[in-house]
Amino acid sequence: MYAIIETGGKQYWVKAGDVLRVEKLPAEPGEKVVFDKVLLVNDGFDLKIGSPYVEGAKVVATVEGHGKAKKIIVFKYKPKKNYRRKQGHRQPFTQIKIESIEV
Repeated sequence: MYAIIETGGKQYWVKAGDVLRVEKLPAEPGEKVVFDKVLLVNDGFDLKIGSPYVEGAKVVATVEGHGKAKKIIVFKYKPKKNYRRKQGHRQPFTQIKIESIEV
């Protein structure tokens, strides 16, 4: 059984037991999070596609923790004008574990 959910402006293909990193959520570690924006559910026999979301479907996950991704460098440069700007960025994330998919 798998589903496609939407969170943080992105779509994720998930199944029970998966551990994934999503955009930072306002939840504490150990807390349950319910994703109700389910775009597609396949239970092995039937494929349900939402328009845009599947009615009554939800994905339950547990928050494992928060963190920051690896640093990326943002470098702006204009030739011959002595313009250089270097900036780093670390995107915050929430690590979750998918507990169940309910239809």
